[in-house]
Amino acid sequence: MNHRQTYPIITAAALMCLVSGCISRAAREGIGAVRGGRGTWIVLDSSKTVQLDAYKRFELGNFTDGMHGKAPSELLAYLPAEFEKALADKQIPNAPDGKTLLIRGKILHYEDASLLGEIISPLEEVVARVEFVDKDTGKVICVANCVGRTRESINSGIRTKAQGLARAIVGWIDHHYPKDKRIRE
Repeated sequence: MNHRQTYPIITAAALMCLVSGCISRAAREGIGAVRGGRGTWIVLDSSKTVQLDAYKRFELGNFTDGMHGKAPSELLAYLPAEFEKALADKQIPNAPDGKTLLIRGKILHYEDASLLGEIISPLEEVVARVEFVDKDTGKVICVANCVGRTRESINSGIRTKAQGLARAIVGWIDHHYPKDKRIRE
């Protein structure tokens, strides 16, 4: 086979890869528009097996910027509303009174997507060290790293990272909150 025959084959193969990559990226972007920011957590320290059935209120306490001003203040401003939405989405009651679990933390890492990341596949994330504290006793019952992440261009931005972080925090609560005590609609 000579060069005249191989160039069209290589060009066709490259175009097929490009088109299939564009289609899969378009599908991810579409799903991302519906899904929003994602969140996950990893437990670092837990004093015992955690049961949250006694708690009636989940209060978002103080979150600080452990990055010396590099985390945008808007992130901490968006977090409370996103936390309330995430609790409601998981049907976890949040009574105005009763035994309270206080959630406080420190932002350890904040990253926006670079221009190259936006072209290839963006990754934006915020990582926070979160303490889950019994408000009556002040005892920390668990420490976890919670991560809010976006992987689609359509989801880039501070609010979506706050949404992902809130979902990570509420994901931990959801994992330990009894299913029979959920809000029934």
